[in-house]
Amino acid sequence: MSIRVLLADDHQLVRSGFRVILEMEDDITVVGEAADGAAAVDLALRLRPDVVLMDVEMPGVDGLEATRRIVEGDGPSVLILTTFDRDDYLFAALQAGASGFLLKNGTPEALTEAVRVLAAGDALLAPAVTRRVIAGFSRPRPREARRLDELTPREHEVLVQLAGGATNAEIAVALHLGETTVKTHVSRVLMKLGARDRTRAVVLAYELGVVRPSHGGPG
Repeated sequence: MSIRVLLADDHQLVRSGFRVILEMEDDITVVGEAADGAAAVDLALRLRPDVVLMDVEMPGVDGLEATRRIVEGDGPSVLILTTFDRDDYLFAALQAGASGFLLKNGTPEALTEAVRVLAAGDALLAPAVTRRVIAGFSRPRPREARRLDELTPREHEVLVQLAGGATNAEIAVALHLGETTVKTHVSRVLMKLGARDRTRAVVLAYELGVVRPSHGGPG
């Protein structure tokens, strides 16, 4: 089945460019376009796309608030796309419930792959970017800290791998497990941590001190 995508950006040329890139792929269809956050929320509700590509800076309701409303309504996965490589945007996107974050100066291949990753129910994690923001998390919340105690040793290992940005296939190789088994462990980790998706699980891993961010700069 084709992956249904909604585009939200206040620039018509940008939306047209994304549409051309995405619709060159046999498995992706653009089902709608929105020029502001309010329209994006409305179309996400009516069209029920699999993935929303969301700009941050838009008139009226911005992309971050629109993302929050879409996610709270049990809507589709949201991929934030922005021109600005700013930590505050990334942090706010994660807090709003976005499942992915890309810069607009990336490649067409990165964009189409991101859409497929989110449509499959995963999160797009770029450790070199994400760790800069996660480094700001330093105050574990007691209730969430207690959730770590519910993880088995193997689930803890899986969480560490997730925090490093590993895919299911990479986790399987690292821990000598089958991919089906890894998927089961990931699902249990998300459930026990109360995390909506992999992105939130990674944020929690850093918040709770399971792993420590690199202070040597991106990478």
